[in-house]
Amino acid sequence: MRVLHIGKYFPPHPGGIERCCADLCSGLVQHGVRTAVLAHAEPGTHHEIRREQAGIDLTLAACHGVLLHTPLSPLFVRSLARTIKRFQPDLLHLHVPNPAAFYALRMSAAERLPWVVHWHADIPLDTHKLLLRLAYRAYRPWEQALLRRAAAVIATSQPYLDASEALAPWRAKTQVIPLGVGPAVPATVDARAEVGATTRSAQTSSIPMSWPAGGLRILAVGRLSFFKGFDVLLRAVRECSDASLVLIGDGECRDSLRRLAAEMGMESRVRFVGRIDMDAAGNSLLLSAYAGADVFCLPSIERAESFGLVLLEAMRAGLPVIASAIAGSGVGYVVRDEETGLLVPPKDVSALTHALRRLAADPGLRARLGAAGAARFAAEFTLDRATGQVLELYRSILGTTPGHETTMPAGSPNPAPGA
Repeated sequence: MRVLHIGKYFPPHPGGIERCCADLCSGLVQHGVRTAVLAHAEPGTHHEIRREQAGIDLTLAACHGVLLHTPLSPLFVRSLARTIKRFQPDLLHLHVPNPAAFYALRMSAAERLPWVVHWHADIPLDTHKLLLRLAYRAYRPWEQALLRRAAAVIATSQPYLDASEALAPWRAKTQVIPLGVGPAVPATVDARAEVGATTRSAQTSSIPMSWPAGGLRILAVGRLSFFKGFDVLLRAVRECSDASLVLIGDGECRDSLRRLAAEMGMESRVRFVGRIDMDAAGNSLLLSAYAGADVFCLPSIERAESFGLVLLEAMRAGLPVIASAIAGSGVGYVVRDEETGLLVPPKDVSALTHALRRLAADPGLRARLGAAGAARFAAEFTLDRATGQVLELYRSILGTTPGHETTMPAGSPNPAPGA
């Protein structure tokens, strides 16, 4: 079986969708699936890049810039045509949202293949960005055409599927397959004493950073974007006088969050680590941060937080989690309130403060929630489990059974929509 994944970016570019694509492809390679990926190179890269990475045939199309979160890559269509001709896939796996996936709708070589559309998130119509809401009017017809043409659609949680207006006409051919992450590679540093001596950030080459002594150690990981709600978390941490926060990530809200921390006099209790590149050293540092924390917090405020892959990393590490109960998001599916963590209303500083104080005062509760989260991760959110479900979907589309995968002849009919 040969599968070509089409994504927006690919690690080390940061992002949950990028991480999901890379992990899934790695899992498929381990299951003997010939796997290729076509995505965009980092913005400002004016040439195509090809390489093999951990058994994955990787092509990164030239990307000249970004507009409204969309890579500007006029030659992506040429890269897609070349990759299909060279790799000869049996199936296309399209990770969306990603406007570049629309090129497949106008390419005969792609139309001859069955497609799986991996629906990571809707375009958020509740976003505060007016231009993004307006641009969706032009995006939606292409999005719906892609879904119409797909042999199958993957949603990452039932609550997100139920709330998605875009997916509503296509629920009959949509299968829920939760995300998964692989096993952790043990960190090589003293996690409790020091999260790490060096990190690589988009802004600085090295940042000395150690946990402040004593108090509740809070960890948050994610892009520093408006919808992540890290300003809410900073205000809640201010009300917990003996708590400290390590915030890993970078993004457009970096400077405003630093200013807010300074205005509240919290510089000594907050560590802004910046972006961590996910090479061996960066992975070790991130795992050390999870191992050294007492609690993990994901304070997102909008449904743009569709699942929360970092929650799985925290649960894998046995950390209790606090997250926002976002209507129509998968976060409330991942975190079972009072069982594996605590859910609080989005944007509610008082509720988040109360949850932090509750965990700070009750080590037994932290241990119980963390242990339950680790058990649920092992039962439902491993990469091997997610990969196996995706592989079974592939086989159902291609009409194959384990050990008998065959290449579909060119021009074979595609399963009818809704099948």
